Amino acid sequence: MPRVLILCTHNSARSQMAEALTREAARQAGLDLDVHSAGTEATRVKDEANTVMQELGLSLEAHHSKTLYDVPDPQHFDYVVTVCDSAAEACPVYPGQTHRRHYPFVDPSGGSLGRWRAVRDQLAAQFTVFVQALQQGRPAPESYEDSPPVQVA
Repeated sequence: MPRVLILCTHNSARSQMAEALTREAARQAGLDLDVHSAGTEATRVKDEANTVMQELGLSLEAHHSKTLYDVPDPQHFDYVVTVCDSAAEACPVYPGQTHRRHYPFVDPSGGSLGRWRAVRDQLAAQFTVFVQALQQGRPAPESYEDSPPVQVA
């Protein structure tokens, strides 16, 4: 089973939403993925993240902010995906078999719920493409810009 780590600075918003969205996309695709999220620092999961995820029927209530060293087997992931520039810069070195990807997203913190929804929807589109690539046996897109448009059924 492929292992995926989604890394951000505080593991409070983007990485938490991306973790839940990736799990859901994998579930819908019938793809067995072991998905985790973490931050370079731990804080708390923001209420707005849970609010906009609940609108999709996904809850972050059981999630908590954690660092890389709080996830199981932190040095062995097939993919490490950073969702903010500071996490990309602070991301530790991984062994050769780990594929690194950087998909930068705007930090919705301090913004309106509309901004949170827009970031959530961008995350959903990107990580759906990520899961589709893995399901089809292709490498995940190298960057956010390289992702093809999501096919809507």
